[in-house]
Amino acid sequence: MTHRFSDNDQFDYEIRLALGSAWQHGADVGEVLSAASAVADGDGRRWFTVWTELARRVRAQAERSGAAGHTVSARDAYLRAAGYFGTALVAVDAFPDPEAHLRKVFPEHRDCFDRFLRAWEPPAERVAIPYEGGSLPGFLVGPADRAGPLPVLIANNGSDGPISSAWTLLAAPAVARGYRALLFDGPGQQSMLFERGVTFRHDWENVITPVVDFLVARPDVDPGRIVLAGISQAGYWVPRALAYEHRVAAAVADPGVVDVVQSWWHNLGPDLRDLWESGDRATFDKVVLGALDEDPALAATWRWRAKPYAVESPFDLLAEVSRYDLTPVLDRITTPLLITDPEGEHFWPGASQRLFDALPGPKHLVRFTRAEGAHMHCEPMGRALFEQRVFDWLDTRLHAG
Repeated sequence: MTHRFSDNDQFDYEIRLALGSAWQHGADVGEVLSAASAVADGDGRRWFTVWTELARRVRAQAERSGAAGHTVSARDAYLRAAGYFGTALVAVDAFPDPEAHLRKVFPEHRDCFDRFLRAWEPPAERVAIPYEGGSLPGFLVGPADRAGPLPVLIANNGSDGPISSAWTLLAAPAVARGYRALLFDGPGQQSMLFERGVTFRHDWENVITPVVDFLVARPDVDPGRIVLAGISQAGYWVPRALAYEHRVAAAVADPGVVDVVQSWWHNLGPDLRDLWESGDRATFDKVVLGALDEDPALAATWRWRAKPYAVESPFDLLAEVSRYDLTPVLDRITTPLLITDPEGEHFWPGASQRLFDALPGPKHLVRFTRAEGAHMHCEPMGRALFEQRVFDWLDTRLHAG
């Protein structure tokens, strides 16, 4: 597994994630490898263009299949197209006018995903979850062969992934095992950010509690078998919510995260951290912004990752991200929690073990290794193994409960 698909670390990872999604029909290996060969140099604008063009070609295939009555072919192609549009958007900040490209391509991504879920059997239900005087947009998806109150998995997305990734990584394997799955955008995530301008919040219990309220009121949900599972930065949000919301029967953090800001310091280094901790805001901003001016690729990645916080000053941004820290609430978490610990975790190395060691309640640490082909953040190319280990644990917990 030493092969690299791109000179850009983020793009290399995104290609692996796309390849792994083929396990749940979220991509076609040949399509991904063909696109990857065209973007190996790591150029952000070319990345956006290549993946967008691929997505539109696959969407056209879906439309032709649908018009001819080939429902399954159309459904699967819409999912692939949604995933490719989502992959394209990772590089939108490489353009001088990223918002213009975002306004055009993001609706294309969501339209494809909507069409995929409408073609699901049975069709997914579009839901609006009451939230602070408004609502969170989402979908409730169920299996074709079961009715009545069922266990439900809340698929908690990460910091910047498309909803199509939340489907392939968490919701699809849940539905395949007889769960209902709830997909939603929370504050700072995808449609809430891009279409409504709602940014992240650290107190995620104020997001998950309304979600649980919504679910327990439904006759098709078993209120005693609600599962909360989160990917990437949701490795922080899931345990944060569990510290306050105790109606969840079991939960998954992939991976575990104690303090979100460590993913930033891991890349910025100790000298910049010392400067930030000195409180010299002007110098810190000057140094960071100067480095970003010299490295357009780094600057694009910074803008993409900073977008959900809507904080311009690098100093202030790090101060905001530092609020996302589980340390004060760890002793409140008593829900059974499975934590993944992939070898080569590059955003929060060592954090899964830290979280596991600190939890007072029932817990289970699951390691994924390079030798298994299931290493790296969120096990991008080890999805079958992930599903087997994680969902076997969940099924056992829910049955025991």
